[in-house]
Amino acid sequence: MDIVKSVLVWLTGVLYMLVLFPLTFAVWLVMLPFDKERMVTHMLLVYQSWLICHIMPVWSLETMGSLKSAKGKTYVVISNHQSILDILFINSLCLRFKWVSKIENTKVPVLGWYLRMADYLTVNRGDRDSKDRMMEDALSCLRRGTSVMMFPEGTRSIGGELGIFKRGAFQLAIASGRPVLPVVIDGTGDILPKHGFLFRSGNRVRIKVLEPVEPKDFVTDNHDELALWFNELIKKELVILRSTD
Repeated sequence: MDIVKSVLVWLTGVLYMLVLFPLTFAVWLVMLPFDKERMVTHMLLVYQSWLICHIMPVWSLETMGSLKSAKGKTYVVISNHQSILDILFINSLCLRFKWVSKIENTKVPVLGWYLRMADYLTVNRGDRDSKDRMMEDALSCLRRGTSVMMFPEGTRSIGGELGIFKRGAFQLAIASGRPVLPVVIDGTGDILPKHGFLFRSGNRVRIKVLEPVEPKDFVTDNHDELALWFNELIKKELVILRSTD
């Protein structure tokens, strides 16, 4: 049954992107001279993600936390990372930001086109110069009032365990003076784990948006120590989420 459901989900997802791509392209083209930050394109992708997250029958979604207070300000948004599905579910929060994505994703048909149209930030993780350029571009976005979304683990975790946080997001928060908005997501790794292709049905995805942490409330101005502090914060929230099963 998992194989049949997985085929149906993948086909639905691919058809969904192909059908909506002409609309997205048309909006992008019309708005190109006016939408400098590509936020119109981003929000169109966000609403498409919201729709697919709510129509797929292989999972249920529960959103909680301070989502209302998260809108209307500029943040360095961070989240733990369990599955490729995290992108869809975090998009479904309908927040305004630019994703930071590994450059390999730009080579994926349709997905790569979307990334380029929304002018998301990309990084070649094995290239120091690429990382430096991404950090400069992200800092520029934050100073212009555009939020940036990053997975501090840098890659998907295995088995739902939280990995070590890299320093980049916290360097940006300190350098820009912008608050950090932590997001906790759980359940996506059970539905579609890292390197997996089979969807497992009957799973619940829960997303909790925590209270933003303002720069004046940072426990330290050392980015490595700040990364460790936020890692512990999200780890504790994961334990709390799982204790309510």
